[in-house]
This record gives sequence, C-alpha cells and structure tokens, in this order.
Amino acid sequence: MSDYIRQHAVKIDYKLGESWIILNEIEQSIKKKIETVGTPLRDWNISINYGIKTGLNEAFIISKEKRDELIKTDPKSAEIIRPILRGRDIKRNKIDFQDIYIINSHNGYISEDGTRIPPININDYPAIKDWLDNGEWNTKPKKGSNYERLAKRTDKGITPYNLRSLAYMDDFSKPKILYSEIVTQPQFYLDIDGIFIPEATSFLISGSNLDILIKYLNSKVISWIFQCYYAGGGLGKGFRYKKTFIEQLCVPKITLQEIFSKKIEDEILKIYGFNEDEKNYIKSLI
Repeated sequence: MSDYIRQHAVKIDYKLGESWIILNEIEQSIKKKIETVGTPLRDWNISINYGIKTGLNEAFIISKEKRDELIKTDPKSAEIIRPILRGRDIKRNKIDFQDIYIINSHNGYISEDGTRIPPININDYPAIKDWLDNGEWNTKPKKGSNYERLAKRTDKGITPYNLRSLAYMDDFSKPKILYSEIVTQPQFYLDIDGIFIPEATSFLISGSNLDILIKYLNSKVISWIFQCYYAGGGLGKGFRYKKTFIEQLCVPKITLQEIFSKKIEDEILKIYGFNEDEKNYIKSLI
C-alpha cells in the first residue's frame, strides 16, 4: 500500500484556512486559472440575501383573486401588495409565476438615497387589516384567533401586522438576480424591472454588473466550476447554492459578447485561458 501511494500520490497546494479538496493534476491546473482570471463574488459590488419571511404565509401570501378583492374594496391596498416568487417558481432565465402575492406591510427601512421609510401603518389599509383580523386564512383556529396567531409569530415587526425588519427591503424594488438554492442545474433569473419579491425559499443578488453575472451563473461551465470547486466537491445529481459557497465562486468581470448558449460556453472557456486538454476535460463533464 505504501509503495502504491508513493507511486500515485498527487501534490496538492491549498492556502491555510481555506477548504481543500482532492484534485487530479488537470483539475488543479483548471482551478489555478479560475482563481487567477476570476474574482470571488464576495469581492464583486453585490449583495446576496435570502427572500422575505412572513412567519405566517397563510395570512400574508394571497391569491390573485384575494388581491383583486382587496383592491376593489380599497384601491389603496395595491400600494403594499406585490407579486412574489418562491424557489420552485424560478427557472433558468425565466419564471413560472403562480399569480400569488405578498402583503408587504414592511417594518420600515432606509432607502438608497438615505431617506428613512417609516413602517407600514395597517390602519391606512382597512381592507387588508380586515383580512388579517377576520379573513378565512386561519384554518387552524385551535392555534389561536387571527390576531393571536399574528401576534405569536417570531417573524414580526413593531406590531403583529408588520413583517420583520429587513435592511435590504429597498433592494426588492431594484434590478436583481433571483435564484433557487437547491437545484440540479443553475436556475437564475434577472428581474430587470424590480417587480418581484422573493419568498424565503429563494435568494436575491443585488448590486452592479448583474447583466454580466446572470450569463455566467446560468452557464454550464460555471455550474461545473461551482460544483467541482466551491460546493464541497463532487458532481452529484443536485447541489446547493449556499451563500457561503457561492461567495467564493470566482467569475471574470468580463462582458460576454455571444448570446447563444452553446457559444457562451466556448467563450467562457476562452476567457479563463484554459488549454485544449482542459477545455476537453470540462466539456466531457458538463
């Protein structure tokens, strides 16, 4: 056994304090080029955050029919009702919107220009207050009345009607990349108009250069790089875009010129400077 190990051992270089994985020689060469050309996402001008938590989805996430009813009763209700996307609604470069909405009775925040936005006063929205107080959403009355269940939840703000505080609430109305965390393939969607609010089972990336980043993130090459080097190693059927993992992903800050998916893959391979053996190795696995 000792002779075999001496004959087949591969030297591995890794920095003190960082995760290490066992790689063959070509994978080590690929990794060095990735980290030379690419910039870790933690060093991009972006923020990665989880979607909104209500603590009581039955009350705060509503159907299109209920949304329309509330707005018909009080048109002002439209001010704080927003379309919402769950993780399973987000696909690669598209969404499967299920016509569900969130009552965004936020707890106040600081806007991009530094303005302090006060918490929503539910009394300004009587139709929504009536829904929360008396609506048929409470199908488990043994757990308490509508108000009691609103008040007992942990994810609440200054009143039982307010959602928990979120410092990045303003980001929901800006261009952002939305994505599912646990997937079998990359599922990133660019919400360029800032229409949707992500639910707690999805994540958002806000900041600059999102039009560049989205093309990389949805590519097969970058997906393979993430799986192989940053998601704990291995290329199983599924993987997890955990924030601490994805922040380490090294992506070049270079605009991709080709819009067709197959040619984008070739362009990414070229940008990283892989040689023919390395390109063929990656292509055999993606």
